[in-house]
Amino acid sequence: MESQLVKSIDNGDESNTKKLHIVMFPWLAFGHIIPFLELSKFIARKGHKISFISTPRNIDRLPKIPSEFSNSITFVKIPLPKIDGLPKDAEATIDIITSEEMTYLKKAMDGMEKDVTNFLEKNCPDWIIQDFAQYWLAPISAKLGISRIFYSIFNAWFISFHGSFEKMINTNNCTSPPKLEDFLVPPKWIPFETKAAYRLHEARWMVGSSQKNVSGVSDVYRCGVTIRGSDAIIVRHCHEFEGQWLKLLEDLHHIPVLPTGLMPPLVESSSDEKNESWISIKEWLDEKPKGSIVYVALGSEVTVGPSEINELAHGLELSGSPFFWVLRKPSGVENIDPIVLLDGFEERTKGQGIVWKSWAPQMKILSHKSVGGFLTHCGWSSTIEGLMFGHPLIMLPFLVDQGLNARILEDKGVGVEVPRNEENGSYTSNSVANSVKLVMVGNDGKLIREKAKEMRAIFGNKELHDRYIENLIKFLENHMKVKN
Repeated sequence: MESQLVKSIDNGDESNTKKLHIVMFPWLAFGHIIPFLELSKFIARKGHKISFISTPRNIDRLPKIPSEFSNSITFVKIPLPKIDGLPKDAEATIDIITSEEMTYLKKAMDGMEKDVTNFLEKNCPDWIIQDFAQYWLAPISAKLGISRIFYSIFNAWFISFHGSFEKMINTNNCTSPPKLEDFLVPPKWIPFETKAAYRLHEARWMVGSSQKNVSGVSDVYRCGVTIRGSDAIIVRHCHEFEGQWLKLLEDLHHIPVLPTGLMPPLVESSSDEKNESWISIKEWLDEKPKGSIVYVALGSEVTVGPSEINELAHGLELSGSPFFWVLRKPSGVENIDPIVLLDGFEERTKGQGIVWKSWAPQMKILSHKSVGGFLTHCGWSSTIEGLMFGHPLIMLPFLVDQGLNARILEDKGVGVEVPRNEENGSYTSNSVANSVKLVMVGNDGKLIREKAKEMRAIFGNKELHDRYIENLIKFLENHMKVKN
């Protein structure tokens, strides 16, 4: 007998008072794990029980959650099978270096299937909210009568770019693999004008992600099968910013698409005030004029080569703009060389900027009045954090969805993308310097700065985004599996 998702019948207020048990199961990357954890907190505050699945080492590395969640969020440690090709103790993308190791990490995650199934059989949750990688999970959940949601931490335009789930699943068919040129222009199924397309150097990577790897399937196939088996999609997006993509996502997949809103993070005040790092950073920021500093951070998982690092360094120097640059090795990787900058760079720029090589409180820095621009890799979380304070963006994308984010944000007029060589993706110090000067001080950048400031009304509107979360939780509470 088949299960289907229906709106529950309202008997008094019974459907709204039922406390749910929801399993959260993100992909093994902290850029995915943290948004899943943040969403878990929102849901748990409404009195629902969360079981949060990941590997032991990943759970041990999570930030401590407030004591208010001690009875509502349970962390479920499921071991990651050891497989050849994956470094010892690697349990997340921050623990690996090469794209080949990434495919082995997906293969290892597939090996969690039996233990995850046992957990679901014993606990019978109401919902499972999962990521793209666990394509084997939907059939198991369906068999057990568990309602299923795909939570995309990627933007709506990234998922829409790949088309229907049938098309995504078909990428695993060796007879009709995606072609390079398919990624260089907006797809034909997008019914509105857009700049969403990949550069040549990015398209090569995207073609690779659409092909089978050592795990036996492609990344795009994983996502397609996951969507096919889902009852709904949730995505960190809102109708107020590029809302037509949400409608397109629903039209492509024919299931409800529920935006979570942008979930702008809170700027913690009390915990950081006595932190020695923040005290030192704040003293330096306080001395600078309002809106003069470009904050530079390329995320915790972007591995940038020495030549690219040094072009960026020289570009910041040439720009003449004051800068605060957070420059760290990816946090989980021990076996790569320390970052070395151009001879004398830090000495020469001592009066201009700071290169900070340890943890830095990004939200506190972005909220400081002296910061006037954000040089970013254009990950969606960082983009939200920059625009919630109205900072114009200097965009230097590297991975997966970041290129599409940069195209669309530049088209919206809130930033500029650093020009690169189309063939190999290289950029020069001059292209960095010119982009920084344009955004930070140039007359031509005045409109960009104004448009970015206007974005605060959307990206920084906590009440607006809280309403999206409320609507999502109501959906979870008022829908359930029934048997025919």
